[in-house]
Amino acid sequence: MRQQSLLWHTLPEQDVLTTWETTREGLTSAEVRHRQGLFGPNRLPVKPPPSIFTIFLHQFLSPLIYILLLAAVISLIIGEHTDAAFIFAILLLNATLGGFQEWKAEQNAAALQMLLKVHARVRRNGDEQEIPSDELVPGDLCLLESGNRVPADIRLLDSKNLAIDESLLTGESLAVEKSPSTVSEPGAPISDRTNVAYGGTTVMVGRGVGVVVATGLHTEVATIAKTVAEAAETKPPLVVRMDQFARYVSVAVVVACGLLAAVAVSRGIPLMEVFFMAVALAVSAIPEGLPVAMTVALSVATFRMAKRHVIVRRLTTVEGLGSCTYIASDKTGTLTVNQQTVKKIVLPSGDHFSVTGEGYTGEGAVVPDAEGSLSPETVAQLRRLGTAGVLCNEAHLTCEKGEWNFHGDAVDVALLALGYKLALDLPGLKRSVNVLGTIPFESERKFAALLYEESQNNNIAVKGAVEEILARCDAMLVGETVEPIEKKLIEQAAGALANQGYRVLALAEGTVPAQDGHGSFEEHHLPPLTLLGVIGAIDPLRPEARDAVRECRQAGVQVAMVTGDHPATALSLSRELGIAESEGEVVTGRQLAEIDSGQESQFMELINRMRVFARVTPIQKHQIVEALVKMGHFVAVTGDGVNDAPALKKAHLGVAMGSGTDVAKDSAAMIITDNRFPSIVAGIEEGRFAYDNVRKVIALLISCGAAEIFLFTVSLLFGLPLPLTAVQLLWLNLVTNGPQDVALAFEAGEPDAMTRKPRKPTEGIFDSMMVQQTIVSGLVMGLVAFAAWYWWLSAGVEEAQARNLLLLLMVFLENVHVFNCRSERRSAFTVPLRNNRILIFGVLAAQGIHILSMYVPATQHALKVAPVSLQEWGALLLLASIMLITMEIFKMVKKENRLQPSVDNEI
Repeated sequence: MRQQSLLWHTLPEQDVLTTWETTREGLTSAEVRHRQGLFGPNRLPVKPPPSIFTIFLHQFLSPLIYILLLAAVISLIIGEHTDAAFIFAILLLNATLGGFQEWKAEQNAAALQMLLKVHARVRRNGDEQEIPSDELVPGDLCLLESGNRVPADIRLLDSKNLAIDESLLTGESLAVEKSPSTVSEPGAPISDRTNVAYGGTTVMVGRGVGVVVATGLHTEVATIAKTVAEAAETKPPLVVRMDQFARYVSVAVVVACGLLAAVAVSRGIPLMEVFFMAVALAVSAIPEGLPVAMTVALSVATFRMAKRHVIVRRLTTVEGLGSCTYIASDKTGTLTVNQQTVKKIVLPSGDHFSVTGEGYTGEGAVVPDAEGSLSPETVAQLRRLGTAGVLCNEAHLTCEKGEWNFHGDAVDVALLALGYKLALDLPGLKRSVNVLGTIPFESERKFAALLYEESQNNNIAVKGAVEEILARCDAMLVGETVEPIEKKLIEQAAGALANQGYRVLALAEGTVPAQDGHGSFEEHHLPPLTLLGVIGAIDPLRPEARDAVRECRQAGVQVAMVTGDHPATALSLSRELGIAESEGEVVTGRQLAEIDSGQESQFMELINRMRVFARVTPIQKHQIVEALVKMGHFVAVTGDGVNDAPALKKAHLGVAMGSGTDVAKDSAAMIITDNRFPSIVAGIEEGRFAYDNVRKVIALLISCGAAEIFLFTVSLLFGLPLPLTAVQLLWLNLVTNGPQDVALAFEAGEPDAMTRKPRKPTEGIFDSMMVQQTIVSGLVMGLVAFAAWYWWLSAGVEEAQARNLLLLLMVFLENVHVFNCRSERRSAFTVPLRNNRILIFGVLAAQGIHILSMYVPATQHALKVAPVSLQEWGALLLLASIMLITMEIFKMVKKENRLQPSVDNEI
């Protein structure tokens, strides 16, 4: 048996089943294992991740590296073998460190892709089950439904209203209606093969069942996938901008180094020494590692987000998350638990009760709304109501090993949960009755009934719409007595629940003579009923959603509810969440549709005022998002269905639920694996953390480079010798400072990240705050270094020893400054060290490596360094602390300025 390029669309259904030796019951487990070994996994070709060696070689593809290699070659030619060896060693070390970080980023990306696996529903051994799509084998019976991505090439056997988007293969935008019974001609194009569903295409509507006829490399889409896999990946916009920024800075630095070189030559400094100085200074000042550090920062953020149930499909999303100003959230499953729960009970006596607990569990209790305890008569009446709900029920809810398992209609499961909360023995109750007949629920009928025999009596349990049940009742149960029904009071109570957003059902009971309990049970057999009470069910809010909405408001992010549900339900939940307060903030899809297409300003004004959008269609959801984008909002929108895809694509941040359709996930920029609204907020928070870390890395790199240029410029202007040799500069920046900038990307988030307003999407990284910090820190670092250099030379310290001390001072200054960069606003003393242990290790390692170099003969000779006394080491550390003190004062002044009220506020 092997996969062949047979024309499956030309074969009748039975021939396909015979060819693959399968049936409509599916393959057996043993046969599946055999075929998995025979055909391999159902995977399309993907671009293999680069090997460690490839990543290592990639570190040398840079103009600056070429210049350093040229400098090393020239050193060899002129006999400076030690300098040449040292340059080569530094290049090797730099490539190793950079390669390791890039390899870790690739590993993180691969780990995230594993979380995005597509699943398929199959029939095996006669049972339906869900499996990873890469476990499919030819001959499997695969089930398709709306929103699925077709996992392999499938010859359809049955379908119902099935239409598939095949634009991936054909370019046709319209979905193709499928007809399994139609056998196509051998030469028919793909779009005419209506009995085959091709891998990679998307089910838009309907359902279907078929046999897998081709997997992996044998599918039609494999050739396209191969092309896509070989395509070059694009860089995130932030990294692209950093590339451009680095090039601009590089040009400026090269020009500055050229001028410095010219001045140095004019001062009589040897040409070769000037050449190496210019090369080293350029390498030190140009932020060549900036794009790599940016990629690492974004990669770290995506990995952290995954731990918080947020899978980012593109690095570009991380950049945009910090700009989010508006979340248009779905209701069901995102803000709510997506599990109907009985929360209110009203008995015919007028007594009201609340039900605790959420979701499909029996954990909770029934408590009276009025003060006091439940009387035995009231408990008995509540249990009679609960019994009717349990018996007239087709659902299943059990607790096994501490976990609640369920299936069936949502309201039926909710009634079973209520039965558990009323301390009913559900299994025993079901066993104690003999079911004689049922009337199933239908939308036209609006009720369901069960006829059962218990203790030689034929009883009826009924549930349904309030108006329908009341029309069939002539009595109501009050305590232990049956009284004439007061329909008006019941209708008022039910209406009040409905206005609060509850789904209201009535429950009743009745009896029929024993001789009438045999034979068919039809609607006309129902006798006058006795009302037991009404219940209010609702999909309750997630307990943590309210706090998440409040956190969004604190962060300057507006939240709106966009739902297809009833406006009363949406408003009730929105009030609890704090999204909306009054009916004036609610608009329905019908009201939106009444606005003429030419009245765009009126439509935009309405969208801007509203916070709850109820009974809206997917098209209207897309229009709402489009209007918000036009208003200047940076919009995140949630969705889980096929019809949500346009809105997800239109939004800046499409957010798909983990339980949603494959189409929604493919259209979204991020996926929430636990379907919870707080996870969206967590994603925004991590996005802000990542952007802050990007700024920290830039501040460190640019300020250190500026300080070195300042040091050399002022030294030449004062007629002093070059403060550092070329090799010392390379050591300073590539060995001691290099690991620190990457380590900053691992900084934990700042506590005030979600109390600041969102940054504007068009705002550049270099705002006034960063420009001021960079200038101040660069000048202070350069001035401290120059002052020490000038003083040592003036004091008669030998030039070699002065350079030795200056190099150690620069290492100290950069060690200290990295702690300044951990926060733009907070004091370095208030940022816990535990927030970034990698950075602490990096700083200690940098200082330790430099101290070690002072004692190892090889590095002593290459770097022209020597050991220093403990007193000198302490004095230099104290001198470097000026950097910390100055930036602490700067932050304090900026904080005072931020706290100063503006003139407008004072007025």
